[in-house]
Amino acid sequence: MGDESRHKTIFEVVPGDKLELFQKWFSDTIPHNKALGLVVTAVRKGGATMRLDWQPHLVGNPETGVLHGGAITAMLDSCSGMAVATVLTKAQPFATLDLRIDYVHPATPGQPVLAEAECYRLTSNVAFTRAVAHHGDPKDPIAASAGTFMLGTKGKAAVGPHAVRVAAEKGRGV
Repeated sequence: MGDESRHKTIFEVVPGDKLELFQKWFSDTIPHNKALGLVVTAVRKGGATMRLDWQPHLVGNPETGVLHGGAITAMLDSCSGMAVATVLTKAQPFATLDLRIDYVHPATPGQPVLAEAECYRLTSNVAFTRAVAHHGDPKDPIAASAGTFMLGTKGKAAVGPHAVRVAAEKGRGV
């Protein structure tokens, strides 16, 4: 990369359809996210949006049909991680360090849940995020989260079309 692209974020330098690529990175090749059926609906520098469709096997209380809080937590975590990935300036592994979830009210049975996340601060070692899960109005949240992600953890950085293609060919997450 040239000197001027050295400080560009991964989101800015990744070629092609970013929505499709982030769907592969954060849903299709991560087994847990794939099992949940997470769908990437929007991605931008510093932010991401996902959808979790209501599915009977994700219900936490069979009497009410309410989605299990763990599925919503996993979606908020993944969406927040995706927001972090959009602001990195180099490919590097990272992991959730802390994720605080405040549940406001149960998800409505039968309705999809949306998550919107933003990475609002990035240091050399830690990324800070906030996110909200809702049914279409972020001002009426089901849950809200605040997260921190440790940058440069052990493991391979899952960034770039080649990493996605290789992982898909091997049938495992990146």
